[in-house]
Amino acid sequence: MSALPNSRGYFGPYGGRFIPETLLPALLQLESAYRKAKRNPAFKKELNHCLKTFVGRPTPLMYAEHLSTVVGRGRIYLKREDLCHTGAHKINNALGQVLLTRFLGKRRVIAETGAGQHGVATATAAAFFGLKCDVYMGEEDIIRQAPNVFRMERLGARVIPVKSGTKTLKDAINEALRDWVTNVSSTHYVVGSVVGPHPFPMMVRDFQSVIGREARRQILDAEGRLPNYLVACVGGGSNSIGLFHPFFKDKRVRMIGVEPAGKGLSSGQHAASLSKGTRGILHGALSYLLQDTEGQIQGTHSISAGIDYPGVGPEHAYYKDSGRAEYVTATDADCMKGFELLCKTEGILSALEPAHAIGYLATLKKRLKKNDIVIINLSGRGDKDMPILKAYYE
Repeated sequence: MSALPNSRGYFGPYGGRFIPETLLPALLQLESAYRKAKRNPAFKKELNHCLKTFVGRPTPLMYAEHLSTVVGRGRIYLKREDLCHTGAHKINNALGQVLLTRFLGKRRVIAETGAGQHGVATATAAAFFGLKCDVYMGEEDIIRQAPNVFRMERLGARVIPVKSGTKTLKDAINEALRDWVTNVSSTHYVVGSVVGPHPFPMMVRDFQSVIGREARRQILDAEGRLPNYLVACVGGGSNSIGLFHPFFKDKRVRMIGVEPAGKGLSSGQHAASLSKGTRGILHGALSYLLQDTEGQIQGTHSISAGIDYPGVGPEHAYYKDSGRAEYVTATDADCMKGFELLCKTEGILSALEPAHAIGYLATLKKRLKKNDIVIINLSGRGDKDMPILKAYYE
């Protein structure tokens, strides 16, 4: 798997660079700089030091004893990315890319954000390294995720509302790309998920793979063997690929990605690109996406803003077609059941994104044997979702 993507940025038939010609020099420069940085002992030392002392890594792998008892089958572990500084896994990638920006000699970063966690992480890393930061965020998501908007602004970032299209993550990415085309000589675009043109899917995956590398060591220490199942939510796909990738060659470890089914797959109000999408090009890469027969991107819906995206990373598309991973769905209602279950069994208030993975346990338990080991990536905490939760319960 280390050979993927290939030299042109493809995972099998997926990925690549479908971009304006003006962006090609910047992407080639970025790829070259990243490959050099990966081999640079000073870069690796500084990144690892920051991950340890600033982010708080390694994050715990927690045996969820009470949750396991309620589920009734299997031993369930939680990879506690919610305990990272800023409250989610997004800081792993943001820190790496902002450090790389300094390596490139650029002084400004831009980012897109949906749930706000990537925006907060980028603003945090930019403040830490002394760079200017602008964050594009859909107007609807600004309303849904007001606490994170406040956090980004306190960290010194400018949050730029996006009023076009569906006013959500897809449109925020569109605006960030337009900005980058115009300001590429001075600005690095910190892409937040394993999407976009090469080298972003590879680069984000590599920065997030710290999750799976740690989980692999931790479960061997705790149980003396590898897990039977890895489970994680999938939107663009960064938290899930970060967990999955280091286990790719372990064929007995089953990988399950849980997509948001929203109000139901038959309703048309969902964001399940792998389950209901078709091949197409979005934001510079070929993958599965939600589109109509004319190739127009369809609207999406999820109770969780962070996975409300009409496409998915090309590596996930490759995993799906090759059969290496299985992709399933959980509705908004399943998500809320998972959220409440984790609150009441383990005292953990998770973000709504990983609550989809917890909600899927009601289905997964039918397949579990008594001693099966399950690792669920708890990719973020739920502070940011308080306005959504308050409205839901009212």
